[in-house]
Amino acid sequence: MLPNKKDKAFRHYNIPIFIPELACPFQCVFCNQRNISGMLSVPEPNAIKEIIESHLETMPLESDIEIAFFGGNFTGIQIQLQQEFLSVTEEYITSGRVKAIRLSTRPDYITKENLLLLKKYKVRTIELGAQSLDNDVLRLSGRGHKVEDIIRSSKMILDEGLSLGLQMMIGLPGDSLEKSLFTAQKIVELGADNTRIYPTLVIKDTKLAQLYESGKYSPLSLKEATDWSKQILKVFEEGNVKVIRMGLHPSEGLISGEAFLAGPFHISFRELVLTETWNEILKPLLKMESEGITIHVPVDEFNYAVGYKSKNRKQLLENYKNVRFEADQKLKGRTFRAYFS
Repeated sequence: MLPNKKDKAFRHYNIPIFIPELACPFQCVFCNQRNISGMLSVPEPNAIKEIIESHLETMPLESDIEIAFFGGNFTGIQIQLQQEFLSVTEEYITSGRVKAIRLSTRPDYITKENLLLLKKYKVRTIELGAQSLDNDVLRLSGRGHKVEDIIRSSKMILDEGLSLGLQMMIGLPGDSLEKSLFTAQKIVELGADNTRIYPTLVIKDTKLAQLYESGKYSPLSLKEATDWSKQILKVFEEGNVKVIRMGLHPSEGLISGEAFLAGPFHISFRELVLTETWNEILKPLLKMESEGITIHVPVDEFNYAVGYKSKNRKQLLENYKNVRFEADQKLKGRTFRAYFS
């Protein structure tokens, strides 16, 4: 039985405004924001209002809506331009149509003065592109900052009462499963309340593309990236850190292959990870002896429990003649109830 669609009211929405590579002082080996985001130019401040208005037309009135500046190094932009960008958002905050602002920036571009400016404009969340908490991985990736910068800036953000997001990447040059799990645990310890998990992709016109083509870098396979992310997800969930996203946003360039060279890209990467998470949860049921089974799962986990392309249901059908999943409003998290027949 399929679950009812959730009421869209009171859901969280982002209005994304991409500022590709603006004010980034370093060219990370993996980065070509124009290819990744599909954005060829930085939006002018007077165009931001049009972006906001077009998104608001599609969003329920009573929702938690944030305007999100992504893709560049926001706090590295000239103060005047930061103010121009943020001033466009003031009327939406004042009217209540938008609840807050979130932005992404580099760990080595956080200052007390800048944080005070951001608070003035109702910025609620700052996401730092941490990528890794291993200095060798940061060096090999050309990040231009160290672990100490991440630790320092994270504390400054929290001390100002702002929400902290720490993004991470897996499969960077020099990375390993152990290093990625360590990064995830450190993100928990640093006090982040949200994160993103991005498998490293080889994008055309990057230093990583050169390393890949010369045989000096091998990306994770899709299976490896899925398995790593499944284990990392456990760390975050046990640490009460919300995973906002797993996998890069599927821009036109990635889907068409125009910008994509190699690596674990999948348009439904999060679903693959959660399918494998449920596969592990349901594995004990393969040892039971019965004609049929009905499995009750939480409403919002229904599709993941059944699995991408029904993977988990098909696996159970190897052991049972009849397999049925039911969405149960009483169940929460990743709990389930099994009924045998």
